[in-house]
Amino acid sequence: MPTITDTITTSDGTCQVTLATPDGDGPWPGIVMYPDAGSRRPVFDEMAQKLADYGYAVLVPDVYYRHGEYAPFDLNTAFSDPDERNRVMSMMGSVTPDKMADDAAAFFDYLESRPEVTGSTFGTTGYCMGGRTSLIVAGRVPDRVAAAMSFHGGGLAADDPGSPHLLADQISAAVYVAGAENDGSFTPEQAETLEKALTAANVEHTIETYPAAHGFAVSDHAAVYDADAAQRHWDAMERFFGAELG
Repeated sequence: MPTITDTITTSDGTCQVTLATPDGDGPWPGIVMYPDAGSRRPVFDEMAQKLADYGYAVLVPDVYYRHGEYAPFDLNTAFSDPDERNRVMSMMGSVTPDKMADDAAAFFDYLESRPEVTGSTFGTTGYCMGGRTSLIVAGRVPDRVAAAMSFHGGGLAADDPGSPHLLADQISAAVYVAGAENDGSFTPEQAETLEKALTAANVEHTIETYPAAHGFAVSDHAAVYDADAAQRHWDAMERFFGAELG
Protein backbone atom coordinates (compact mmCIF):
# COMPACT_ATOMS: atom_id res chain seq x y z
CA MET A 1 0.00 0.00 0.00
CA PRO A 2 1.37 3.49 -0.75
CA THR A 3 2.31 5.75 2.12
CA ILE A 4 -0.57 8.08 2.94
CA THR A 5 -0.43 11.62 4.30
CA ASP A 6 -2.94 12.59 6.97
CA THR A 7 -3.44 14.98 9.87
CA ILE A 8 -4.00 14.30 13.55
CA THR A 9 -5.72 16.77 15.84
CA THR A 10 -3.83 17.26 19.10
CA SER A 11 -4.47 19.49 22.09
CA ASP A 12 -2.25 22.14 20.43
CA GLY A 13 -3.34 22.00 16.80
CA THR A 14 -3.06 19.81 13.73
CA CYS A 15 -0.06 17.59 13.14
CA GLN A 16 0.74 16.31 9.66
CA VAL A 17 1.80 12.67 9.58
CA THR A 18 2.54 9.93 7.12
CA LEU A 19 1.42 6.34 7.59
CA ALA A 20 3.25 3.53 5.81
CA THR A 21 1.94 -0.04 5.65
CA PRO A 22 3.02 -3.24 3.91
CA ASP A 23 1.42 -4.63 0.80
CA GLY A 24 -1.27 -7.19 1.48
CA ASP A 25 -4.02 -7.54 4.02
CA GLY A 26 -3.64 -6.23 7.55
CA PRO A 27 -4.08 -5.31 10.21
CA TRP A 28 -0.55 -4.90 11.52
CA PRO A 29 1.03 -3.73 14.80
CA GLY A 30 1.58 0.01 14.91
CA ILE A 31 4.85 1.87 15.42
CA VAL A 32 5.57 5.60 15.78
CA MET A 33 8.89 6.58 14.18
CA TYR A 34 10.21 9.84 15.63
CA PRO A 35 12.58 11.70 13.27
CA ASP A 36 15.77 13.46 14.15
CA ALA A 37 16.21 17.23 14.53
CA GLY A 38 15.41 17.73 10.83
CA SER A 39 11.87 16.44 11.49
CA ARG A 40 9.71 14.63 8.93
CA ARG A 41 11.11 14.67 5.38
CA PRO A 42 11.43 12.26 2.43
CA VAL A 43 14.16 10.12 3.97
CA PHE A 44 11.89 9.30 6.92
CA ASP A 45 9.01 8.39 4.65
CA GLU A 46 11.42 5.97 2.95
CA MET A 47 12.61 4.60 6.28
CA ALA A 48 9.04 4.19 7.51
CA GLN A 49 8.15 2.22 4.40
CA LYS A 50 11.17 -0.03 4.87
CA LEU A 51 10.14 -0.74 8.47
CA ALA A 52 6.53 -1.21 7.37
CA ASP A 53 7.64 -3.88 4.93
CA TYR A 54 8.69 -5.97 7.93
CA GLY A 55 5.01 -6.14 8.84
CA TYR A 56 4.02 -2.92 10.63
CA ALA A 57 1.95 0.22 10.21
CA VAL A 58 4.47 3.02 10.75
CA LEU A 59 3.50 6.60 11.56
CA VAL A 60 5.96 9.49 11.15
CA PRO A 61 4.88 12.82 12.69
CA ASP A 62 6.00 16.38 12.00
CA VAL A 63 7.19 17.08 15.54
CA TYR A 64 7.48 20.82 14.83
CA TYR A 65 3.86 21.28 13.74
CA ARG A 66 3.26 23.92 16.41
CA HIS A 67 5.52 26.26 14.41
CA GLY A 68 3.23 26.23 11.38
CA GLU A 69 4.92 26.40 7.99
CA TYR A 70 8.71 26.39 8.28
CA ALA A 71 11.63 25.98 5.92
CA PRO A 72 13.00 22.42 5.88
CA PHE A 73 16.33 21.66 7.48
CA ASP A 74 19.39 20.21 5.76
CA LEU A 75 21.26 18.38 8.51
CA ASN A 76 24.46 18.52 6.47
CA THR A 77 24.60 22.26 7.18
CA ALA A 78 22.05 22.91 9.94
CA PHE A 79 24.57 22.73 12.77
CA SER A 80 27.45 24.47 11.00
CA ASP A 81 25.50 27.52 9.82
CA PRO A 82 25.00 29.78 12.88
CA ASP A 83 21.55 31.01 11.90
CA GLU A 84 20.32 27.52 11.07
CA ARG A 85 21.86 26.13 14.24
CA ASN A 86 19.98 28.71 16.31
CA ARG A 87 16.77 27.88 14.48
CA VAL A 88 17.05 24.13 14.85
CA MET A 89 18.11 24.33 18.51
CA SER A 90 15.18 26.61 19.29
CA MET A 91 12.72 24.26 17.61
CA MET A 92 14.22 21.22 19.29
CA GLY A 93 13.88 22.91 22.67
CA SER A 94 10.23 23.66 22.04
CA VAL A 95 9.37 19.95 22.00
CA THR A 96 9.16 19.40 25.75
CA PRO A 97 8.47 16.09 27.52
CA ASP A 98 4.92 17.25 28.30
CA LYS A 99 4.31 17.96 24.62
CA MET A 100 5.88 14.63 23.62
CA ALA A 101 3.49 12.79 25.92
CA ASP A 102 0.42 14.76 24.83
CA ASP A 103 1.23 14.22 21.17
CA ALA A 104 1.97 10.52 21.67
CA ALA A 105 -1.46 9.94 23.19
CA ALA A 106 -3.03 11.48 20.08
CA PHE A 107 -0.78 9.43 17.79
CA PHE A 108 -1.68 6.20 19.58
CA ASP A 109 -5.39 7.03 19.48
CA TYR A 110 -5.06 7.61 15.75
CA LEU A 111 -3.27 4.32 15.18
CA GLU A 112 -5.83 2.45 17.26
CA SER A 113 -8.62 3.94 15.13
CA ARG A 114 -7.09 2.87 11.82
CA PRO A 115 -8.34 -0.32 10.16
CA GLU A 116 -4.76 -1.09 9.11
CA VAL A 117 -3.63 -1.34 12.75
CA THR A 118 -4.18 -4.04 15.32
CA GLY A 119 -3.91 -3.82 19.09
CA SER A 120 -3.92 -1.04 21.65
CA THR A 121 -0.21 -1.00 22.51
CA PHE A 122 2.50 0.10 20.11
CA GLY A 123 6.16 0.39 19.33
CA THR A 124 8.20 3.57 19.25
CA THR A 125 11.52 4.22 17.61
CA GLY A 126 13.50 7.38 16.99
CA TYR A 127 16.74 9.03 15.92
CA CYS A 128 18.77 11.73 17.65
CA MET A 129 16.15 13.87 19.45
CA GLY A 130 13.59 11.28 18.31
CA GLY A 131 15.46 8.58 20.18
CA ARG A 132 15.07 10.60 23.37
CA THR A 133 11.40 11.14 22.56
CA SER A 134 10.88 7.41 22.09
CA LEU A 135 12.11 6.67 25.62
CA ILE A 136 10.30 9.63 27.21
CA VAL A 137 7.05 8.49 25.65
CA ALA A 138 7.66 4.95 26.94
CA GLY A 139 7.93 6.42 30.45
CA ARG A 140 5.19 9.04 30.19
CA VAL A 141 2.59 6.93 28.36
CA PRO A 142 3.58 3.47 29.61
CA ASP A 143 0.25 1.73 29.13
CA ARG A 144 0.43 2.34 25.36
CA VAL A 145 4.06 1.39 24.62
CA ALA A 146 5.16 -2.27 24.40
CA ALA A 147 8.57 -1.73 22.77
CA ALA A 148 10.79 1.36 22.57
CA MET A 149 13.95 1.84 20.52
CA SER A 150 16.46 4.69 20.34
CA PHE A 151 19.20 5.16 17.72
CA HIS A 152 21.99 7.69 18.29
CA GLY A 153 19.68 9.37 20.76
CA GLY A 154 21.03 12.19 22.90
CA GLY A 155 20.21 13.26 26.43
CA LEU A 156 19.09 9.79 27.53
CA ALA A 157 20.74 10.06 30.93
CA ALA A 158 21.40 13.76 31.31
CA ASP A 159 21.57 16.09 34.30
CA ASP A 160 18.10 17.32 33.42
CA PRO A 161 14.75 16.79 35.18
CA GLY A 162 13.30 15.71 31.81
CA SER A 163 15.91 13.01 31.20
CA PRO A 164 14.43 9.64 30.17
CA HIS A 165 16.50 7.65 32.67
CA LEU A 166 14.51 9.27 35.48
CA LEU A 167 11.39 7.59 34.08
CA ALA A 168 12.84 4.09 34.23
CA ASP A 169 10.57 2.93 37.04
CA GLN A 170 7.52 3.92 34.98
CA ILE A 171 8.53 2.07 31.79
CA SER A 172 6.75 -1.21 31.08
CA ALA A 173 8.07 -1.56 27.50
CA ALA A 174 11.10 -3.51 26.43
CA VAL A 175 13.88 -1.04 25.54
CA TYR A 176 16.68 -1.13 22.96
CA VAL A 177 19.25 1.68 22.77
CA ALA A 178 22.00 1.95 20.16
CA GLY A 179 24.44 4.74 20.86
CA ALA A 180 27.21 6.12 18.67
CA GLU A 181 30.94 6.27 19.30
CA ASN A 182 32.48 9.52 20.55
CA ASP A 183 29.04 11.05 21.01
CA GLY A 184 29.02 13.86 23.53
CA SER A 185 25.24 13.69 23.75
CA PHE A 186 25.35 10.07 25.00
CA THR A 187 28.69 9.25 26.57
CA PRO A 188 29.82 5.90 28.04
CA GLU A 189 29.15 7.37 31.48
CA GLN A 190 25.60 8.28 30.48
CA ALA A 191 25.11 4.81 29.01
CA GLU A 192 26.17 3.35 32.36
CA THR A 193 23.73 5.63 34.20
CA LEU A 194 20.90 4.55 31.90
CA GLU A 195 21.90 0.89 32.28
CA LYS A 196 21.77 1.14 36.08
CA ALA A 197 18.41 2.92 36.04
CA LEU A 198 16.77 0.38 33.74
CA THR A 199 18.26 -2.55 35.65
CA ALA A 200 17.08 -1.19 38.99
CA ALA A 201 13.59 -0.78 37.53
CA ASN A 202 13.60 -4.35 36.13
CA VAL A 203 13.09 -3.05 32.59
CA GLU A 204 13.96 -5.55 29.88
CA HIS A 205 16.64 -3.74 27.91
CA THR A 206 19.66 -3.80 25.62
CA ILE A 207 22.17 -0.95 25.34
CA GLU A 208 24.81 -1.12 22.63
CA THR A 209 27.36 1.24 21.09
CA TYR A 210 27.76 1.02 17.33
CA PRO A 211 31.20 1.74 15.83
CA ALA A 212 29.88 4.76 13.94
CA ALA A 213 29.23 8.46 14.38
CA HIS A 214 26.14 10.20 15.71
CA GLY A 215 23.57 10.15 12.90
CA PHE A 216 24.73 6.82 11.45
CA ALA A 217 21.30 5.50 10.46
CA VAL A 218 19.84 8.38 8.42
CA SER A 219 21.04 8.38 4.82
CA ASP A 220 20.47 12.04 3.92
CA HIS A 221 22.95 13.08 6.64
CA ALA A 222 25.82 12.25 4.32
CA ALA A 223 28.72 13.27 6.52
CA VAL A 224 27.89 10.70 9.22
CA TYR A 225 25.74 8.07 7.53
CA ASP A 226 27.30 4.62 7.88
CA ALA A 227 25.84 1.88 5.67
CA ASP A 228 27.07 -0.97 7.87
CA ALA A 229 25.72 0.59 11.06
CA ALA A 230 22.47 1.45 9.31
CA GLN A 231 22.01 -2.17 8.25
CA ARG A 232 22.76 -3.29 11.79
CA HIS A 233 20.02 -0.98 12.99
CA TRP A 234 17.54 -2.41 10.48
CA ASP A 235 18.42 -5.91 11.61
CA ALA A 236 17.94 -4.86 15.24
CA MET A 237 14.52 -3.37 14.51
CA GLU A 238 13.38 -6.44 12.63
CA ARG A 239 14.50 -8.69 15.48
CA PHE A 240 13.36 -6.51 18.40
CA PHE A 241 9.94 -5.51 17.12
CA GLY A 242 9.39 -9.03 15.83
CA ALA A 243 9.94 -10.35 19.35
CA GLU A 244 8.02 -7.65 21.20
CA LEU A 245 5.17 -6.78 18.81
CA GLY A 246 4.95 -9.80 16.52
